[in-house]
Amino acid sequence: MKTIRFILFVLPLLIAIGSCKEEGRYEPKSGGNPPGKVSNVSYTPLYGGATLYYTIPKDEDLLQIEAEYKNESNNTVLFTSSFYSDSLSVYGFSSQNEYTVNLYAVNRNRVRSEPVSIKVTPLEPAYTRVAKSVIVKPGFSSLVVSWQNELQQNVNVYIDFSYTHQGTPYSFTTVFSSNLLIDKRFVDNLTATKDEPVSVKVRVKDAYGNVTDAMDEGQLSLLEDIKIPKDKWILPNANDSIGGVPMCFGDGLEGRSSKVIDDIIDKGDNLNFMHTQSRGRTGRTADGNMPWNFIIDLGDYYELSRIITVQRHSGGLDDVSRGQYYQSENVGIYRLYIWDDATASWVGPITEHKIDQPVGLSELEYVKMGEAGDMAYFYPDDPQYTKATRWFRYEAVHGFSGNYTLDDANCLSEITLYGRKANN
Repeated sequence: MKTIRFILFVLPLLIAIGSCKEEGRYEPKSGGNPPGKVSNVSYTPLYGGATLYYTIPKDEDLLQIEAEYKNESNNTVLFTSSFYSDSLSVYGFSSQNEYTVNLYAVNRNRVRSEPVSIKVTPLEPAYTRVAKSVIVKPGFSSLVVSWQNELQQNVNVYIDFSYTHQGTPYSFTTVFSSNLLIDKRFVDNLTATKDEPVSVKVRVKDAYGNVTDAMDEGQLSLLEDIKIPKDKWILPNANDSIGGVPMCFGDGLEGRSSKVIDDIIDKGDNLNFMHTQSRGRTGRTADGNMPWNFIIDLGDYYELSRIITVQRHSGGLDDVSRGQYYQSENVGIYRLYIWDDATASWVGPITEHKIDQPVGLSELEYVKMGEAGDMAYFYPDDPQYTKATRWFRYEAVHGFSGNYTLDDANCLSEITLYGRKANN
């Protein structure tokens, strides 16, 4: 049996959570005199926890107050607070059942007082609330998983899925960690066709080891799309307007607009990117850097599903340093449009997409992510195809700098579109 220790130092309100400790470390030392007990204990229920209130004993050598309970696995969960505080919050309850919590005063010799017990009934824990909100939808060769986490506690969402492809069975588990209020993730690159249903189950686990039973999401038939060939793509000249929107200037400095549709990404110093040279909006230098629009004549009519963009790298010949990936000069937020022949106008923005800016990665990990590109759906909330269109517009809105607020993005390496040929 183990003791799971959670330390809560309130100076004034700083919370730190410790790791598991073997039971016995906090047993009173022989020969010491225990401090007095806490008194006047009460509580307020929390989601998956409770805040305990008490009167601190008047012991000069008092060090801290400890609260502990046993969870369903018979492990002891321990929380600790400074003696300056007259309250202590405990978490990790797996249900809305009644739990017994023992409170101890601890002196500087690590000697505990006699326990004071209180029975508490928490509110519904966060992990089960998240589990009830999980939605799994079929995407394009993928699963689209979304959920809400109103308490913004750390949870792991497990996606267990299986299917049979060309007679061979496959079974996988994907795990997403999150504490966002609203989150959406993709289980990508599934080989199952639309005629090979994918069986999906979902589990949600919290930071205290509590986990839901597997929730059966049924069998989902994935959507299919293809990479749209670029051999017929045509780019308007800079400043040529399509529906009143000018094509951006992309031939500044080392950049060339044609590099964005050549199926070659910028790696190291091959200079395979476009560069606006700070000519945004109407394509004239005096008009500022952003937004700017990259317009493509697809050469035929397609119904679009997804886009993959690749940023400028320029990270050196060895191709092992981060370079410009997810930093200044690259686009962090963009919008997508299609042309509607019936109304002779642009439709959109169909969606506005923000590329997540990863943190804490190694240089090589940044390179791998950057080279793989960043994928977005035209309809991320309900995956589907656009109306048939021959013209596509990519509007660069903001860069990554200043938490996506600065207009310093002037480069783009590659655009790849997915969808299907329209039946005109």
